[in-house]
Amino acid sequence: MDYIARTREQYDALGYEPYRWAERPDPPPWTPLAKPVAESSVALLASGGAYRRGHVAFHWNDDTGIRMVRTDEPAVDVRLTHFAYDLVPAREDPNIVFPIDRLHELVDEGVIGGLAPEAVAFMGGIYSVRRAEAELVPQVVEAVAAMDVDLALLVPV
Repeated sequence: MDYIARTREQYDALGYEPYRWAERPDPPPWTPLAKPVAESSVALLASGGAYRRGHVAFHWNDDTGIRMVRTDEPAVDVRLTHFAYDLVPAREDPNIVFPIDRLHELVDEGVIGGLAPEAVAFMGGIYSVRRAEAELVPQVVEAVAAMDVDLALLVPV
């Protein structure tokens, strides 16, 4: 799938000005792992619009909030809303965009050492790069920094 072409088509259909991709001149510095993955705790960061019953659902457009989603419940309890992908398959199996059950299997198999008690869920596809950087990113960074984790797994949509 040509992600860039599809994203442009979706934004054009919504009546927005052409999507401007965020570009950074230099990649972030590489940070080697401090310990083996099998001994590491992992935080799930998912941009597929996941939330739990009782949470306020994400808005369809430029919602820069986050939802902290408990990881001790199965994916079938996860709700999803998003404008940029077909929700039908993901609602049938939320693990497609919020792989909580798969991560628990990896813990049980000893592939990863553990899972953070909460995942950080948010909306991908925020049109405003400025708002994503100024509003969303600090919340995600703060949430992960407050966790006792070694790694973060970003599941983009």
